[in-house]
This record gives sequence, structure tokens and C-alpha cells, in this order.
Amino acid sequence: MTIRDLMRHTSGLDYAGPRDGDGQYMYAKLRIQEQGINLAEMMKRMTQAPLVHQPGTTFHYGLSIDVLGRLVEVTSGKPLDKFFAERIFQPLGMKDTAFDVPESKWDRFAALYTPAEAGTVKRSSAPPQDSYKRPTTLFLGGAGLVSTAMDYARFCQLLLNGGPLDGRRLLSRKSVELMSTDHLGDLPRVGGGGGVPMGYGFGLTFAVNQDPGRAGSLGSKGEYNWGGAAGTRFWIDPKEKMVGVFMVQILPHTNLTFGSQFKQLAYQAIND
Repeated sequence: MTIRDLMRHTSGLDYAGPRDGDGQYMYAKLRIQEQGINLAEMMKRMTQAPLVHQPGTTFHYGLSIDVLGRLVEVTSGKPLDKFFAERIFQPLGMKDTAFDVPESKWDRFAALYTPAEAGTVKRSSAPPQDSYKRPTTLFLGGAGLVSTAMDYARFCQLLLNGGPLDGRRLLSRKSVELMSTDHLGDLPRVGGGGGVPMGYGFGLTFAVNQDPGRAGSLGSKGEYNWGGAAGTRFWIDPKEKMVGVFMVQILPHTNLTFGSQFKQLAYQAIND
């Protein structure tokens, strides 16, 4: 697999993995056992399981970005949390983004909810609610950060600007252009927990709007986006010079349409 395969999720990895002799999904079983290990150890354990696809042949959303996180650690010589803090969060003024929430900010830590009867929600008792109140040793490239809408908006603004924010450049303009361009072409795509909708391609970690007509929703060609496990969503639209950040805490968020409705309303408000 190549770095490009990892960034566009064609590495041959997904989140479940193949089944072992006991009928259990091998990657999923690994993730249950993540407690107390670091990213280097997780990568060693992953090598014990075969890939689910030949690299470069199929889009399948999964652990690819976690592998990239380990690559960053190896090339930088720093744990991923420190690299993120020094190279991304501090330069962008993202003061509330990290892999855990310090006790001084617990009163601002949002509650996690889960779907309940008749379309309602209830407070969740799932581990993610309190796990952020404890320091972790596992800094994943593709999951695990906690943030605020304002911090995330600053990150999106950096991308909309083509790489700089407040006079500091973190990415080159051509790098952002490459990231927000479709890299899949006609490759087959496997859906599940991270499928690419009709009308969209996939760039380097983003879904990219290739055809608003085929997508069947308000938007612009070239708009790019993704979402989070608890229903969070963001999008960046260079044509409209627009970013959107939608924060909600519902896990799982399957079949919830709040994020789509928010995006639709935002585009309906454009009249000039």
C-alpha cells in the first residue's frame, strides 16, 4: 500500500477486518483490546491480520488514517498528540482541541446522547462519554480528538483560504487543491460506515462533490466534506467561499438527518 492509498482509503483496510477462526472480525477485535497501548503497538498487532482488499483496488473507509498517524510519529520523531499540538492546533489558535479534556474544562464538556424511543434521545452511558476525562496513550490518526465548533471552524477556514490563516501558512495552495480533488475515478467503493454518496468522489481524506445533479442535494461542484462518529459534519465550498460546521453528540447517529438539514438550510439562505 502507498501513502496515497492510505489517504484515499484504498489501502485494503476497513474497520472490521476479515473473520478469524472463531468467526470474529479481526480488526474489530483488535480495537476492543486497544486500552492501555500506544499507536506503535496497535500497528504491530494489525500486521497479524490480512487485508480485506488488494491495495489500490477498492475504496473502503477504515483504519487507513490511523496508519498515517503512526507514519507521522515515525517521520517526525514525536507522539501524534504533540505533533498535532505543535504543528496544527497552536499555530491555528485551536485552544480547545486535544485527545482529552482537562478537569478545568469539564464544565464545558458536552453530554453524549443515544437514540431512544419515538425519535427521542437519552443520555448515553457509552465509554466515549467519560473516556475523554482521562489521559490516553493511544493517539489515533483517524479518531479520538475532542474539539469545539469554533476550533473546527478555524481549521476549515484554513482549507478554504488555500493553506494560510491569520498570516500563517500551514499548507501550500497546491496541496489543498490536491487534497480536495477526486482520487478514486472509477474504482469500486464499499459502503457501510463511511460510504461515498452518489455524485461524490473522494480526495485525500474528503468526499468531493463531482456532480450536484447526481448527488441530488444543494451544493456546488468542488465542495468537499466529511463527518464524525457522533453525527458531527463539516463542509468547505470554495465556489461560495463558505464553510459549515455542525456539532451534535448522538452515538450512534445512523438515520439521523440533522446534519443534512442544516446544510440544506445554509445553502437555501444564499440569495445573491
